[in-house]
Amino acid sequence: MLFNMQYTGFLLLQEVGFDVLTMWDQMGFLAKAVVVILFIMSAWSIGVMIDRLIAFNAAKTQSRQFAPAVAGALREGKLDEAIKIADRYKKSHLAKVVVAGLQEFKAHQLSSEISGETIEASKRALERAEAIVGAELKRGVSSLATIGSTGPFVGLFGTVVGIVNAFKGIASEKAAGLGAVAGGISEALVTTALGLFVAIPAVMMFNYFTNKVESFGIEMNNSSSELLDYFIKRSQASRRA
Repeated sequence: MLFNMQYTGFLLLQEVGFDVLTMWDQMGFLAKAVVVILFIMSAWSIGVMIDRLIAFNAAKTQSRQFAPAVAGALREGKLDEAIKIADRYKKSHLAKVVVAGLQEFKAHQLSSEISGETIEASKRALERAEAIVGAELKRGVSSLATIGSTGPFVGLFGTVVGIVNAFKGIASEKAAGLGAVAGGISEALVTTALGLFVAIPAVMMFNYFTNKVESFGIEMNNSSSELLDYFIKRSQASRRA
């Protein structure tokens, strides 16, 4: 529904008597430039929305499948199997973090005794992976905030330009009164409406994606903590042995 708000806006404008093509012909160069910019902003925001929705849904679905599978492998002490499982879920944010910690832990495990340095190295690897995956999840989301905050002002600029042109028309035609400016003002206000139709979905989806990224961040942090606890327990077990 959010993706079709711009199209719905055009339909509403036509329902209340606005002829989009006629207004486009009557607009000046700057007003047309504003409309084109708003369409570009709209297309970009829709592209980001679709891309992030696909990525987040894939991450959520694969993480739900990954978590129980890797937990079973770790309970049996099969690190190689756990790494292979993580490699199969390349779109899972949890798998990307966990596999980094497992690979670092395995690389430093030179003997049967697990040292504190090994656990610290694994912790740093997990933190680096969390930062990288977090940046990947946020890709493009900030542009929605930019579009949401600037869209109305871009539309308002078009409105100001249109009103100025309307009053210039009054001066050139030597006519006054509401009827002389009504057409020009109504055309000018369309750019403000377009700016709102572009900005509102962008702001709503930015807030949604921000909450999802924060939720994914909590999940990755919890997975990292659980994996470190597993490494510590394994270290204690190796020392007792």
